[in-house]
Amino acid sequence: MEDRVLRKLFLGFIHIHILHHAKEDPLYVTWMLHELQEHGYQMSSGTLYPIFHSMEKDGLLEREDIKVEGKIRKYYSITPKGMIVLDEARNKAYELFKEIKD
Repeated sequence: MEDRVLRKLFLGFIHIHILHHAKEDPLYVTWMLHELQEHGYQMSSGTLYPIFHSMEKDGLLEREDIKVEGKIRKYYSITPKGMIVLDEARNKAYELFKEIKD
């Protein structure tokens, strides 16, 4: 049960992390998977793809298909709506961090 609870909690962090990097440069799922693993998140691409699709459906990310080495790679960038959500999430996360840090 504890893993399930933590997974739900960290899901919000993952969304913020994706928006943060999508703001910097277009990204693709495999790159983001490695980035999240560097921060201690253990997940598969089968878990991450639906998150990206959901964020795209919600208008937070937009996708561009680009041919790379003969294969189509889906790159995601932040949308104006995604920027608003990211800014609000940063503010809320900062306020929460100030409250719980001690």
